[in-house]
Amino acid sequence: KLPRISPSKHNSRKRKKNPFPLFYKQMSIKSISFIASLSLYALTFQFAIAAGPSQLQDFCVATNSPVNGVYVNGKFCKDPAHVTADDFYFPGLNVRKSTKNQIGGTVTFGYVDNVPGLNTLGLSFARADIGVKGQVKPHYHPRASEIFGVAEGTVLAGFIASDQRFFTKTLNAGDVMVFPQGLIHITANVGQVPAVAFVALSSEDPGVIFVAENVFGSNPSITPALLAKAFQLNVTTIMELQAKF
Repeated sequence: KLPRISPSKHNSRKRKKNPFPLFYKQMSIKSISFIASLSLYALTFQFAIAAGPSQLQDFCVATNSPVNGVYVNGKFCKDPAHVTADDFYFPGLNVRKSTKNQIGGTVTFGYVDNVPGLNTLGLSFARADIGVKGQVKPHYHPRASEIFGVAEGTVLAGFIASDQRFFTKTLNAGDVMVFPQGLIHITANVGQVPAVAFVALSSEDPGVIFVAENVFGSNPSITPALLAKAFQLNVTTIMELQAKF
């Protein structure tokens, strides 16, 4: 026979009851939740900091026809079998353009609409011809940063930061300045001869928003009284500016 265990001895052998069961249970749930969140963050962080997805093919030449095409980034991709060298070609950047206009400057753009091979590549280019005392109107690119390099002449170049600081340099042939994405910038010929600059942008379709045209030439027009208050001008002056654009 087994010896009888008295109730007092039996109770003494019982495992001590955990006085904080709910606390540890909540901590375990929170720990699991934290680890899961951290793992998800680690997986998605690389995509959050990337400028864009890697390409899965050599090129995606833009076409306006959906026939046998795939819609990518705002454009249809041409069937690769129909792609030619002309899709990646743009002639004439060596040709000087007329600057006989109100601003005294002309910009020739090479971007996805006239160089379809640029589609999805994230770059475009331009040539700027700026006559003596001329300029390229104040503008910004909502989808691209810009590298502005002077080939001929002397150009005052600069951009305005979000804290209203104006960063400016006088550029001579061979000098380059960078304009960050989305910031208003200006370029003006301050020399005695016509200036020429070549530009590279970090989008195949950077967009161009000219400040004056968009503020005073919007369609429909912004109420003159609103602009008069914003610019601290009288309504008549605002209406005259709107008429110009």
